[in-house]
Formats: sequence, C-alpha cells, structure tokens
Amino acid sequence: MTPPLLDVENLTISYRIGKRWIPAVRDFHLQLAPGHIVGLVGESGSGKSTVALALMHYLSSNGRVESGGRLAFAGEDLLSKSDAEMRSLWARRIKLVPQNAGAALNPSMKIGAQVTEVLGAAMGIGGAEAEHAMLRMFHDVNLVDPEKVAGRYPHELSGGMQQRVVIAMALITNPELLILDEPTTGLDVTTEAVILDLIRGLMAERDTGVIYITHNLGVVAQLCERVLVLYAGEIMEEAPVEQLYAMPRNPYSLGLLNSVPRLGQSKVDSRLHSIGGNPPALRQLSGGCVFADRCEFVIDKCRAEKPPLEQLGDGRAVRCFRWEEVGASFLDPFVNPSYKPPSQGDSERQSSTPIDDRVGDRLMRVTNLKKHFPVAKSLEDWLRGRTPAPIRAVDGVNLTLGAGQTLGLVGESGSGKTTLSRLIIGLQERTGGQLELLGMDIRNSVRERSPDVLSKLQMVFQNPQNSLNPYLSVRQALRRPLVKLRGMTPAQAEAEVTQLLRRVNLREDYADRFPDELSGGEKQRVVIARAFASDPDLIICDEPVSALDVSVQSAVLNLLARLQEEHGTAYLFISHDLAVVGYLSDVIAVMYLGQLFEVGAASDLFQPPFHPYTEALVSAIPVADPHHKAERMLLHDVLPSAQRLPSGCRFHTRCPRKIGAVCEEEAPPWREVDAGHAIRCHIPLEELSALQHSFLRPEEIG
Repeated sequence: MTPPLLDVENLTISYRIGKRWIPAVRDFHLQLAPGHIVGLVGESGSGKSTVALALMHYLSSNGRVESGGRLAFAGEDLLSKSDAEMRSLWARRIKLVPQNAGAALNPSMKIGAQVTEVLGAAMGIGGAEAEHAMLRMFHDVNLVDPEKVAGRYPHELSGGMQQRVVIAMALITNPELLILDEPTTGLDVTTEAVILDLIRGLMAERDTGVIYITHNLGVVAQLCERVLVLYAGEIMEEAPVEQLYAMPRNPYSLGLLNSVPRLGQSKVDSRLHSIGGNPPALRQLSGGCVFADRCEFVIDKCRAEKPPLEQLGDGRAVRCFRWEEVGASFLDPFVNPSYKPPSQGDSERQSSTPIDDRVGDRLMRVTNLKKHFPVAKSLEDWLRGRTPAPIRAVDGVNLTLGAGQTLGLVGESGSGKTTLSRLIIGLQERTGGQLELLGMDIRNSVRERSPDVLSKLQMVFQNPQNSLNPYLSVRQALRRPLVKLRGMTPAQAEAEVTQLLRRVNLREDYADRFPDELSGGEKQRVVIARAFASDPDLIICDEPVSALDVSVQSAVLNLLARLQEEHGTAYLFISHDLAVVGYLSDVIAVMYLGQLFEVGAASDLFQPPFHPYTEALVSAIPVADPHHKAERMLLHDVLPSAQRLPSGCRFHTRCPRKIGAVCEEEAPPWREVDAGHAIRCHIPLEELSALQHSFLRPEEIG
C-alpha cells in the first residue's frame, strides 16, 4: 500500500501561559493521501489554526508539541527536523495559504517580484524563466491581465486578487502538501467559486494533498472527501463527507449542520438553530466531555467521564456516549417541513421596485443617488490638459424601503454596496440624488443632521472589534447614545442599559466588561444593543455576520429577526451570502457596478426568471449538501473598473447570456416580472425562463 503523504498520531499541542503549559489541542490524528483533501471544521478557538501551524512545524516560541506524538510527512519525521531542514521543506514541498492574504504579502514589493523571489529561493530559477513561470501561474489562477498584476503593489489589488496571488505563490513550486487556513473567508461567492474550482483542478493535475480549514460547511460539502470536526482542541467526529452530512453522530456536528441557513428558509417560517453558550476556556477544562455544558443530549456520565474517540467500523469515529441516539434523532437539515411560501398578497405588501413604488407605509426613499469619486490628474493628464473620469461607485440608485422591512443588498466586492450604505448613514457626501426618511429630506453629511435624525438611523459594521472603543466598558458604550440621542438622565440611562443587554441575551454583569473580555459573537451583540439604544427606525447592517462562526451567525440572525419583530425596526442588510440575505430579507436588491440590476421579494428572487448576474451569484453558492450538483455559471473575468465603465449593459463584458450588439451599445430596460419584481436586462423574460429552466431552485436543496 502507498504510505500516506501526511501521518499524524496522538499529537498534543500546548502553549505556555504564565508559568503553565496549557494543552490547546489533544490527541489529534490525521492521515492524508496524495491527491486527496480533508476538511477541518469547528468554531473559532477550536484549535484549527494551531493544528495548521503544528503540521507546518511552525509554532510560536511559546508553543510546543508534547512528547509521544507522531508527525510524519512522506515518511520523514518532522518533529526531529531543525529549522534549517524545515525551511527547505517550506520553500518547495509544504505550503500554507493563510486567511489574511493582505498580511501575507510584502506591501513594499511589487507582486511579480514577490513571486519570482520564491522561485529563486526555492528552485534556483531566475530571469526570463522565472518571469515566464510567474505569468503562467497567474494565468492558471485566473488573474486577468497577468502582466499588469505583476507590476502592481498588493494594495492595488482586490481581496480576491490578493488571495489568488497568495495561492499562486504557494503552488508555483508544485508542493506535495497544501494547507489552506480559511482561504476564502470574506470573499464574495463568485471569487470563492473560482478559487475552489482552481483547487480541485490542481489536486487532479499535480496530485497535491490538501488540508482545508474552514467554518463554512457549504465549502466542505462541495470540496472535501473527509472531514474532521474539532471542538475545544479535541476531535469530536471524523467521517467521509457524505456520511457526516447524511447523519451526524456527535451533538456538536449536528448543531453546526442545523445552524446553516438554507436557500428558501425565511424568518417568516422558522428560526435558525443555534448552539447555546460558549466554548470552554482551556484553563477550565473538566474531566468530562468538553462539549457537556452546551450539549442538548448531556447526561451525568458526560460530566463525570471523558468519552473516548470510538471507531464505528464504517470509516467513522465519534466522541460521544450517546452517538446512537444522536443519529436516530437527526432531522435532515436539507428539508424544512415547516416552510410555507408567503401568499401573493404578502409578496405585494413586502415588495418594491426602483420603477414602481408599491410600499404602503414608506420609511425611506432613495432617488437617483450618486457618488462619484474624483481621480487625481497624472502628469500625462496635466500635459494634455484633460481631466480623468471619476470613479462612479454609486451611479443612479433608486430604492424604497417600508417600515419594519428588511431590504437585502447583494453583489460582489466593488459593486458599490458599502458606499451606498455610507451615503445613507451620512459618512460620505453624495454627488447627487435625494434621500428621504419618514418624508423628511435628509441632509448630506452626518455632521449636518439633527440629533432627532441621527437617532432614527444607526449602523452595525462588519468588524465589531473596530466598532467598540477598547477603553470604554459595555455600560459606557451603551449609555452614550441613550444620553446624547434620547436625552435620558444618567439614572434613566443606567436602567435602560440593563434592558438593552437583556434584549440581546447578555447578562447584567456584562455591563462592566471591556471589549477584550468578550467573544466575537458577544461583541456583535453589544454593537447591536448600541444600535437599538436610540430606538431607531432604520439600522444599516454591513456584513454583520460574515466573519462569525456558523453557530454564532445563526444566533445573531435570530436576534435581529426577534428585535425587528418586537420593535418594528427596518434593516438595510448588506452581505455576499445569499442564503443569509434570503433568510432575513423581505426584499432583495442585486447591485453591480454602482447600479441595481434586479429587485424583488425574497420569496421570488431565487425562482427563474432572474437576471444573469443574479444567476451567477446563486450558482456560485457552495451548498451544504455533498449530493447537490447544480449547473454552474461562473464569472471568470474580473469586475471592470468603475472609472472606465463598459458601454451599454455594464454586465455585458462578463455575461454568458449576452445576445449581441444591443447589450454592448444600449443600456438595458427594466422589465417587470410581476408585482414588485423587476430585472434590468435586454433578454425577454420568456427567453430567460427557458434558459434557466434547469437551474438551481430552492426546493432542490431544502
């Protein structure tokens, strides 16, 4: 038999904290054959990145692998190798792609020079040969115009392009082992789909073994062959992907799978499952099961004894005393028997289009909103006496939002979503257009707005860490908007702080904690509580759950849905995850290059006909079902520059359904599918329906 490429047994990894060595990962094992891929999943803090660094033999100075474990690569014992010997392996045979591509690139070097430097150090290749190999690899990772990319600095590339460059740097030496640590987190679905296809192709062509670390269960289902579920440093379950998704045997695996929102699932018909509580601190681990405090199947034995990792005999292993009962009680997460589509009347009341306002109780109206960023003149511009075209980030957007509604805004990075939200909140001044809130014309800048208007508009940002002042306690952060915007006395504000914490499911004692004492999910709950403190009519949520674990994400989405139901607050919800947007939204708007291309009720938007761009976004969604195989319509080209917009339909340069010169020369008209659902496209609706008849539909996946 061919020996495994990677053979890991009884690996325990500890970190020195103070004067103690604390085991962060215990008794980890893994076998990986050439040309195969294993997924490693779990919440933040479960030990996934620690495992990645240990497999690279690259732990920090306060980390170590305890004696008694085995870590072999191609039959060689890595634990016995010196740093110099490991550098030789890192240079060519073992590569790690980190989550943050921007931090992995040298900001002071051009992209091409960084890649050719790798070739020179690892393989002794330089000059024209290295240049040719670098450009060929850039082409393999679908970087458009490799020559121009090679001459740019990292900050001149988008996040997706940076990630492709880092992957190119890892693959250019033809490594035998590739470790991918959350390589697509934060990327839009179209870029993610291209990168996943790239990984599949490289595995097939080069027989590379891959370890894929992620909390995205859809990616694991579509890419991996086996999966290990890690929690608090221990393997809770190991199985082939199809078996794990068909019937998880561990309560933690079951909780993760049930937390994933599905296309077609809505806040109207159900709440998302979430795992209560938080992972245990490493210093506080008891002698029982590490998941006992959060487990719905817990019994006294679980708290008293540690369950072994039991081999089930079918290629599976599970750490649970009650694994048979867990499997017997499993509800297939791909089927939602309680789902009932809204009536036609509900769809009409909850819909709006940019060309026909059908919202009865209108909260906000955006009319022809524009934001054009001027571009500084180059030397050539000065010499020729010309003014460069501006960047048209938002270019004539019309939207209407009803009171108590959620408007979901989707599109790729660079489509203008965040700029639109910043115009509405007043963080950027608009170039043109009008903004009305409750019938009032809202001033351009947040500095010009009255406290009354400021209290009606609030925002929740993507990164809660950057949204909270590290020197203010939770109490101080929540008390400020109560006093400044609602005019409460200090005593009134103090009482309201307690109520706000209860609304977001946090105990009263959290008021005296500081941001660094909170988990990511707890920080986001505090930010949401602060947004609700002024009793707003509209909250703008800009990617509020994209960086959260799936279990924390579901809890935050449930919280937002409950608070909206209780307070009647409207949301403008921005995300690149269409399943998340579909769950929380009443209306969805699809944005591309500064303009809206489709608007419709959430219950209708995933049913053909839809705009070809929407079709591409939906097709790129990694569905959390290994058996799901949908027709793909990937966009391999990059988003055009908002400074040099394509003529005619702005999507024609990437549209696989382009019908001819009319798409290149004429701006497309709005076509109304039905009440509240409109598409900006030259293709007649009947033809779109015929083209999309075999395409992905929500009922196919639950």
